[in-house]
Formats: sequence, structure tokens, C-alpha cells
Amino acid sequence: MSAVIMDGKKLAKQTKDGIAAQIKQSNKKLGLGTILVGDDPGSLAYVEGKHSDCAEVGINSIRVELPKTVSEQEIIKAVNDLNNNPECTGFIVQLPLPKSVNTEKVLLAIDPKKDADGLNPVNLGSLVLSANKVIPCTPKAILALLNEYKIKLSGSKVLIIGRGTTVGRPLSILLSQKPIDATITLAHSATNNLMDLIKEADVLVVAIGVANFIKSNMVKPGCTVVDVGITREDGKLLGDVDPAVAQVAAYFTPTPGGVGPMTRAMLLSNLLELAK
Repeated sequence: MSAVIMDGKKLAKQTKDGIAAQIKQSNKKLGLGTILVGDDPGSLAYVEGKHSDCAEVGINSIRVELPKTVSEQEIIKAVNDLNNNPECTGFIVQLPLPKSVNTEKVLLAIDPKKDADGLNPVNLGSLVLSANKVIPCTPKAILALLNEYKIKLSGSKVLIIGRGTTVGRPLSILLSQKPIDATITLAHSATNNLMDLIKEADVLVVAIGVANFIKSNMVKPGCTVVDVGITREDGKLLGDVDPAVAQVAAYFTPTPGGVGPMTRAMLLSNLLELAK
């Protein structure tokens, strides 16, 4: 058996085409801001990709680049500048931030109405109450891929490995809510019997940042496998899931070309929602 590859590039293009059409029809001027601290190659490439996407669909780019030696107060000032900039309709702070910076404090400073990543505590709280208007980009991307390929979720056993605030925790909330109604297990480094849980999962989402952690002999045949992690080794991008898993799974997201392109597309989708 060989899995159906869940093509994030193709779906991202379709999504961006739809966003471009809506922007053109509405005649609204949208501006995406990014705050990048330091010169991490991965973060640089990711931010560059976001602004490339903006150019494709007709969104203006507002870039703020700060040295890695910047203080927490200077980052928060940059956040407030974008909060007050009328040309910026939404923005993100590229994570991770330096260890010396209180990330929660920085995210809290973002105006919820301009929070394109959906990570401000106000928006995350709305997510818990099912009153959310902006969903964090990666969970939203995963949902879009699962919906596109008509993956059965209601009543299914979904195992999410990784409990971070950008992926695991918000995704677990979304998938457990009506009308999706999946049965969620959120696993992490202290989880007992992890291998048993993996074997039982109908849908497996992996977001831990450990290259090729999931092997083909671990997953249940016919499982849907969503690979979120990205690790750079010797100039190559590797996911958390060994590509050989595609020989066992029913559906599989590749790395690169799976969740990543859709995450970027969902950022544009969030920006459009904020403008509305």
C-alpha cells in the first residue's frame, strides 16, 4: 500500500488564488507586518516566504528586522508601532524569540484585532470558548488539509504528539469541538506507553522537531499521518516522520510541501478575516 500524498503546495495555491480574488473584489488595502529578531536562517527564509506570498495576492509588506541583541522593551515598542500603524492590518512576531525575552509578554502586547497568528492570549481564550475569529495558522492549515482530503474525524482517535501553543494545544481544542468531534490524545515527553498510543491512532499529528522520529513500523496501517516538524540537517529539510511511513499510511503529508505551504496560506487567510 502507498499513501495518498496530501499536497499542501497545490491546496495553498488554490487558497491564495481565492484570497487574491477577494482582495481584488473588495478593493481594500491590506498590509502584513512581520517582526523578525536575529538572523536565524530558518526564520529568515520563512519570513521571506510570507512576504513573497503577500506579493502574489496583492498584500503590502511591512518588515521590521531587529538584531538578536535587542531588548524585550525594544521588541514590545516595535509591536506597539505596528499596533498603531494604520497601513498594517495584521502582523506576526516570528518565533522563537531569544531566550532572554519573555515571549508571552510580547504576544500579549499584540492588539488582538491585528493578531494574524492567532497567538495573543485573548484570541487563544476565544478558541477555548469556540468564539474564535482567528485560528493559529498551523492548526488551521492542518484542518484545511484534513477537510480537503475528506479525512473522517468524528469519533476517530487522533493522537497529537507535541503540546506547544502554536500547534498541539490549539489543534487539540479545535478537533475536539463540535462539529468535528474527534477523540483527542495530546502526548508529550512525559507520556507513558507512547508507542501503544501511536499504534492505536486513526490520525497521527507529529509536531516535536525530531527528525524522522516516527518510523513505518510504529503506525497502524491505514492511518492518516500529518507531519508538522521541520529539522534542517546538512542543508536538507527533514520532517518528524520518516518518508517510509507513506508505504503504510493511507494519507500522508510530505516534508517539505505539506503543512508548511498551507500554514503560510492560512496567515493570509487570517489577515483577510481581520480586515473584514
